Amino acid sequence: MNTQPAPSAPPDLSTLLAAARDLAPVFRERAAETEALRRLPDQNVADLKAAGLFRVIQPERCDGWQMDFHAHLDVVEEVAAGCGSTGWCLGVLQIHSWLVGLLGEQAQEDIYRDDPDALIAAVLNPRGTARQTDNGYTLQGFWPFGSGSEHSSWLVLGAQVLDADDEVVDEGCFAVPASDIEIRDDWHVVGLRGTGSCSMVAKGVAVPTYRYISFVEGRRGLTPGADLHDGTLFRAPLSPALAIALCGPAVGIAEGAIRDFAAYVQERRNPQLRGASQIDSPITHQVVAEAKGRVDAARVLLHRAADDIHQAAEQGGDMPQEVRARIRMDSAYAVRLCMEAGEEVFLACGGSGLSEKNPIQRAWRDLHAINQHALLQLSTNAEIYGRTLLGLEPGTDIL
Repeated sequence: MNTQPAPSAPPDLSTLLAAARDLAPVFRERAAETEALRRLPDQNVADLKAAGLFRVIQPERCDGWQMDFHAHLDVVEEVAAGCGSTGWCLGVLQIHSWLVGLLGEQAQEDIYRDDPDALIAAVLNPRGTARQTDNGYTLQGFWPFGSGSEHSSWLVLGAQVLDADDEVVDEGCFAVPASDIEIRDDWHVVGLRGTGSCSMVAKGVAVPTYRYISFVEGRRGLTPGADLHDGTLFRAPLSPALAIALCGPAVGIAEGAIRDFAAYVQERRNPQLRGASQIDSPITHQVVAEAKGRVDAARVLLHRAADDIHQAAEQGGDMPQEVRARIRMDSAYAVRLCMEAGEEVFLACGGSGLSEKNPIQRAWRDLHAINQHALLQLSTNAEIYGRTLLGLEPGTDIL
């Protein structure tokens, strides 16, 4: 059990990747417990904190490592290969620490001053409503899918800002203490079971103005915190960064499923083919090769997107609409490739693949769950990208 405090000096990426690889089999052993709890075990969270893995893209001024999105993708992949739910929570909680870096200085101090390991859950879809007051806003609403919310001390929630006539004048997100929000224990699902993605409810919560980011301004790179940091990480365009941050877990889960399948077929024989060895079957070779090819292609797509995001950050967050649309498409296509890879190895397991003791079925369920995310719907993203390629209006503001 890792009980050491998180490193006080920024570690290098190789150290973080080594820690992630060491923890992956530990999380794998706890995967059944994680699913039974329907949230991460407290020890998983403690282990991730002790290794400093939540801080990969957290602002340096808030005691984070402030690395890049390549590091984010690589670390999350390693953890997700051991446990999909743990990898998913690590990925979204990392990107939410980056999101906090877009808030103003006082908001960052509120969140990290007393606890540099503070975790932030978020649902950015503007499902709630907010009204301006003399001191800020009053927030109310219902937000499902709050992954990691039960372990988080802060929440970031999306809402429409209404005027006195109930007209929408802006959309954005609000940072609030978790203690101000009701978290409902309602996460009963078949995939990503252990993520604790509970619903959250706000009833007239007061939020100061400085804990608000406008999506309208944020998509143009105009955020309160963009100029508080050294480097350009926090000038990255908002929507593309949020999109790829959902994808690292899929690569890791699929990679883990391929490794599990390789171990599974070592002694397997097919009674339908006179007891032929499954590992010697050309069909098995094709399944493994095609599955691995899909995962490798997904990884390349995501790291290309990370390159594009960093290039845009160097230019103050400016990114052509076509590239924004392509990153949404690449994100959806990457997780679909991973799901197809998981499907291939799951089907190749035959009936025994249905056993709850077989980790490949858990990977299969988790990969399908990731592909259900609204931002990763392949048909929707294909329409957006296709319209853009044809010179049409993209049909969405979430670029």
